[in-house]
Amino acid sequence: MDQITVGLTQAAVWTGTGIEMWDIEIPALEPGGLLVRVDLATVCGSDLHTVSGRRHAACPSVLGHEAVGRVVAVGDATSSAQVGDRIVWSVTVPCRRCARCTSGFTAKCSSVRKVGHESAESSWVLSGSYARHIVLPHGTAVARVPDTMPDAVAAPAACATATVMAALDAAGDVECRRVLIVGAGMLGVTAAAAASERGASVSVLDRDFERQNRSRAFGAEPDAGARTDVAIDFSGSSSAVQAASERLDIGGRLVLAGSVAPDAPISVDPEAVVRNWLTITGIHNYEPRHLHRAVDFLAATGEKYPWETLVEAPVPLAELASVLRPTSAGILRSSVAP
Repeated sequence: MDQITVGLTQAAVWTGTGIEMWDIEIPALEPGGLLVRVDLATVCGSDLHTVSGRRHAACPSVLGHEAVGRVVAVGDATSSAQVGDRIVWSVTVPCRRCARCTSGFTAKCSSVRKVGHESAESSWVLSGSYARHIVLPHGTAVARVPDTMPDAVAAPAACATATVMAALDAAGDVECRRVLIVGAGMLGVTAAAAASERGASVSVLDRDFERQNRSRAFGAEPDAGARTDVAIDFSGSSSAVQAASERLDIGGRLVLAGSVAPDAPISVDPEAVVRNWLTITGIHNYEPRHLHRAVDFLAATGEKYPWETLVEAPVPLAELASVLRPTSAGILRSSVAP
């Protein structure tokens, strides 16, 4: 085991009222575990929901689950990476034994643990990416990242890009189909590019004109209000979901990915679903295959799409509080360089 496992590291801890810098002892790694030096962490919207009070989370805790870093120590030979590997890692850590895991839904494991969501007073203190180091327990999916991929491109793979890969799985084959993306945030523009790469005709709808217009650089056209074969919602707005559902053509499919907080219910006409062969489905988190697909997708499209322009220049870890706020229309992710 690397000697760095003996000593202290720093983490930015959410206390419920603000961010405090804590010195935390780096623990001895369990078999299969990894110690990773965090090089860049991007700020996901779910963390903004936590600090604004819209989302319940363990407290105190080290937030952050969208990051890239380098392995500096391994628990033993059963670990999923080696010292020196540059990696991104999954949000979820499943047991891989329960009925959900064995049926293919590891993201919804009945005893799931989640990066950036655990209490700093638990046995997994260094569980979040807003820290100089993070401990990844055995069972955490990791994907190696090419050294040529910039940190600002790689970090979102761990949440935004992988979630998009899961949403497109749920959408089915989109080649030569009309795809409507609702919400032109980080996930929306990523989905626009990914669907376009799969041969879809993509339109994007967002109430922010600047964001909607920016999606053109990622293979989309502004929405013209036409019927669609597939609608993927990342907005989480019930009114937007309702409107998208009413635009589905025969055989249409609605994929919900943004509705992760309570909102008003929508109405569904069962007769319309039956007569029009409609499908409504949802995804939450993602499976390990989606993380690997995310890295492959970003590697393949790095020169085609301006991924780096979506991420703001990083602030130091001690200034994390300054970026735990909504970004401007042009910048879709703030970032921290621990």
